[in-house]
Amino acid sequence: MVEPERVAVLNDAPEREGRYVLYWMQQSQRAVFNPALEVAVAAANRRQLPLVVAFALYDPLPQAQRRHYAFMLEGLADVAQELKERGAAFLMRRGAPEEVIGALVRQAALLVCDRGYQRAQRRWRSAVAAAAGCRVLEVEGDVVVPAALASTRPEIGARSLRPKLARLSGRFLEPLRRTPLKVTAAGLKLGAGLDPADLTVLDALSLGRRADVVTAFRGGHREARRRLQRFAGEVLSHYCAARSLPAFAQVSEMSPYLHFGQISPVEISLAVRDARAPQADRDTYLEELIVRRELGVNFVTTTRDYDSYDALPQWARRSLQLHARDPRTHVYGFEELAAGATHDPYWNAAMQEMRVTGFMHNYMRMYWGKKVLEWSATPEEGHAALLRLNNTYFLDGRDCSSYGNVGWVFGLHDRPWPERAIFGNVRYMNAAGLERKTDIRDYVDKWLGNRLF
Repeated sequence: MVEPERVAVLNDAPEREGRYVLYWMQQSQRAVFNPALEVAVAAANRRQLPLVVAFALYDPLPQAQRRHYAFMLEGLADVAQELKERGAAFLMRRGAPEEVIGALVRQAALLVCDRGYQRAQRRWRSAVAAAAGCRVLEVEGDVVVPAALASTRPEIGARSLRPKLARLSGRFLEPLRRTPLKVTAAGLKLGAGLDPADLTVLDALSLGRRADVVTAFRGGHREARRRLQRFAGEVLSHYCAARSLPAFAQVSEMSPYLHFGQISPVEISLAVRDARAPQADRDTYLEELIVRRELGVNFVTTTRDYDSYDALPQWARRSLQLHARDPRTHVYGFEELAAGATHDPYWNAAMQEMRVTGFMHNYMRMYWGKKVLEWSATPEEGHAALLRLNNTYFLDGRDCSSYGNVGWVFGLHDRPWPERAIFGNVRYMNAAGLERKTDIRDYVDKWLGNRLF
């Protein structure tokens, strides 16, 4: 069922007598194609106990906005309904995981959790496992190849990680069988919880209101699967030819769903692998989904301060520092950037898409990021501003891929390029490239109106 390489034991405590098996859902926010859930189901069946799935709604996170939590709650509403139909209990409570899960685990025979890679996620799991009093199993279900199996050192780029993933990925690209629960949790008394379908919950949370709820994306596995089916059936067959056309995006739009664990990368990979599309289109998409995305996971898991400027390659920081005093034709602060109030209509259109939808076409993300570096008073200020914009407005902000992508703007996972002003040896992008390679005028027309031309 679940590959043993996905499972880790987090403490030395044994299983014990309990009222239920507890699955602490945090990263893998789905009831479908979820290895941690299936491990918990198997354990509940083995012990002839009901299964309780708990979620800790923790809101004091950096740059967390209403749009992020609305999208997440929509997905958790799907989870609650699907678990009820399966015979498991779902309980969401507000608070730090140490408190919410710490209270529920006292009556659990065994605790299963999913794996998260960032500092807070690792800290939560360590604290919960240390105090649990019963065995804690961690199951890694949001990458194709388990991160430590792929690599335990910082990879220099996709070219070094790609062959390692290629050797291993076939073992993990397998459907996940869904096991029925033997004991229902219908009569289990657990106390009060929050209803994820009630979005008025947002009003009580400590969230930023700079980026409000978006309507372009609805959260949840059902919506993710609908988009995936459309992509695999209608879009993938011309993915290579059309993926650089941001005005009429021919992309999967999976990144928000992957960020919240609302769909499995294995499920996506299998759908793409088996789609009736040219091999080149399938290979190109799988390169981005597996290699590029898991390069971000590698960066976060092997780099202590992955969200700091000091995490950038030494050659890049040295080169940028040599050009830190170069004259800038334009310098913008965070508020001007956030308002899309620059001289560049291409960049302003990208920022408008980001503000309105919580999403931005991948090609535009690269240009958008490079211009923040170019227009900031110092590279350090540019890095901080770009990360704050990313985490505030994107639905998939604060993601492993986000930290890798922001780092790429400043030279991470790249090589030195010919030296130029401001950028030094870091890769440069300009408007001429957009005009040559994309439908940029249609894109600006879509988001800002054709008056600019």
